[in-house]
Parts: sequence; C-alpha cells; structure tokens
Amino acid sequence: MRKYFKFFVLSALAILILWYFGRSLDWTEVWSSLRRADALQLIVATSIICFGYLLRAFRWRTLLAPITESNLRDLFATTTIGFAAVFLFGRAGEVVRPLWLPMRDKRIRPSAALVTIGLERICDLIAIVLLFALNLLWFQAPPGREAEYVMVNRVGLLMLICVVAGVVLLAVFTYFSQPIVIWFENLFEGLRFVPKNLKRIFLSLLKNLAASLQILRDPKELALIVFWTGILWFTISLPTYLVLTAFGLPLSFSDALFIMGWAVVGSLVPTPGGAAGAFHATTAAALIFMNVNRSDAAATAIVMHLVYFAPAVAFGFYYFLHGDISWTRFRTMIVADEESPELRIENAEFRNASS
Repeated sequence: MRKYFKFFVLSALAILILWYFGRSLDWTEVWSSLRRADALQLIVATSIICFGYLLRAFRWRTLLAPITESNLRDLFATTTIGFAAVFLFGRAGEVVRPLWLPMRDKRIRPSAALVTIGLERICDLIAIVLLFALNLLWFQAPPGREAEYVMVNRVGLLMLICVVAGVVLLAVFTYFSQPIVIWFENLFEGLRFVPKNLKRIFLSLLKNLAASLQILRDPKELALIVFWTGILWFTISLPTYLVLTAFGLPLSFSDALFIMGWAVVGSLVPTPGGAAGAFHATTAAALIFMNVNRSDAAATAIVMHLVYFAPAVAFGFYYFLHGDISWTRFRTMIVADEESPELRIENAEFRNASS
C-alpha cells in the first residue's frame, strides 16, 4: 500500500507540474510550432538516441567484464527495458535492470548488476556536470540575460568544484575502502542506539560502492569507461541540437549543451512518465532563457521528451512481450541474492583482505 501511495503522490505531482507548465500557454500556437518541425531531423535524432542505448550496453559490458562475461544483446534489451520502466514508473523503475538481466543471463548475479549500474550512474553524473560546467567557458549569454547568467555561471562553477571534490574522495575511498568499511563496522558495533536495519543498509551501500570502484583501478578499464561515456553523451547532445534545429531555432551546439544540462536536471525528478512535467518545465525554462518564445519553447520541450524516451518505451515493450519473466521469479531472485552463502563468503573475504 505504501508503494501504491507513493506512486499516486508522484503521479499527482507530475500532473500538477504539467498543469503549471501549460496553464498560460496558447496551445493553438504550440500546435502550430509542432507542425512546423522538420520530421526528417526528428527521425534522425530518434535514431541516434536508439544508438545511444547500444552504447550504454557496450559500456555496461565493459563494467561487468572484471566480474563476469555478459551478452551484448541481453545488455541492450535490459537497458531499454530499464529506461521504459523508469518512464512508466519514475525512478522506482531503476530496480528493473539489476533484476531483469540475471533472468536473461544466468552468469550474472543481481548484486553484480546492481553494483555496475551504480557505477554507471556515477559516470553519467560526472559527464553531464563536466559538459555543462566546461561549456560555460565559451557559452555566450543571450542579450538581456547577462545578470541572470552570472548566477548560472556561479552554479556551474560550484557543480564543477563539487564533482572534482567527489572524484578525489572516490579515488581515496577506492584505495582505502577495506579499512574504511571495517572501521564503520566496528563503530556501529558500539552504537547500540542506531537501528540494525540502518546499519545494514549503510554498510551494504559502502560495500557495493567499494566493489564497484575496484573495477576502475585498472587503467585500461578506466580508459574504456571514459571512452564509452564520452561517446554516449555526444550521442545524447547531438539529438538535442537536432531537435532545436528541427524547430528552426537559431541556437548553437553550445546552446544545445546548456539546454541539455537543464533537461537532465528535470529528468532527475522521480515522477512517472519520464519525469513528466519537471522535464518539460526545466527544458522550456532553459529555452525561454535563450529568448525563445513560450509556444516554441513548450513545443520543443514536448518533442525533446518524446525523442529521449519514446525509443526506450518501444524497445522495452517489445522485449517485455518476448521475455521470460514473472513476478515470482523476481521475488525468488531477490531472496536468493540476499540469502546466498556466496554473499556471506564474499563478506568474509572482504574482512580477511584487510587483516
């Protein structure tokens, strides 16, 4: 019941933001802007997004390589299914990928999938912040927006500083993860007032983070991850620019990176429908900041949302219909992963390695 209530609340929030987004729009003008869009450029943009899912699969295979072998076709299918689940159910759909992949490929444990997905998220966060912040070095503020741009520039600089600091902390944690985890375990043993579940969750997160970061200690592995991440985000920024040109907006590729940064911020809101409402509002706000009129900004935000998410929904629906999946198997796999003797052995080895 709690999950249903949360989904209802998030859906209501999405509807509220969508109402706020469209409350003062002239929808006749919005429809006119939609009809003027270049269909060919939108098709090309959507095709590139589809290719981006393949790149995500290549990167995921690279992340899994030190742990186990994996099949590229299964990784692609699971990636699209996962993004379809995020679109339909919001961020709660993130759990689909680490559960679905082991059902398609028996060599991969849910814990391994979960660890690599966590590392994937860290890579994406670093990439988008670096793109947004570094782009501000040559980004030109629109006429009349100079004062507002000063604040945006400060936010970008702060984000860059935070990412650099975060990377340094992660690097330190990578090399000292074992004693750090053991230190927290010993600390929690003396803190009787801290709930056991909270201790277990915190220590589990630390161990998963430690395991995922160990993957990047190999220079070759790190170079491959950087390569795939760089190519991936280029394939996301290019469709963003194509959507802008499809509407005939006089904006540069640098402008597209700026707008993409705001769109990604909106997509982090955990509402169903692929951050419905929040994505549209933040993307339109960025376009309005670029002196695009409200109708064109709204139409562009709507189409950009479809270009980003519609391919995943189509692929995900196809694979779901052709996949061997059931909620019973989901439940069985979760229990097996939590109670497996293998995990208890891994925890013991983790302790022994630090002694």
